[in-house]
Amino acid sequence: MGSFSIWHWLIVLVIILLVFGTKKLRNIGADLGGAVKGFKDGMKTPETSEESKEQIVQSTAAPADKTVDVQAKDINK
Repeated sequence: MGSFSIWHWLIVLVIILLVFGTKKLRNIGADLGGAVKGFKDGMKTPETSEESKEQIVQSTAAPADKTVDVQAKDINK
């Protein structure tokens, strides 16, 4: 009982279609395709321009008019 023949796979496919229906399988395929496309888009390194880099630096920099005073505590007392 090694590998299955093409007839076994066709019977399994027909049973899956009867159980889930074509609409649900189509939706699953579309969702999976969208997830793969989103993953590929996320893995691409964006080529940012100098303006974009400057905006990122400005948005992450601390405001100059506010000062934060932090006191370190010794926890080994």
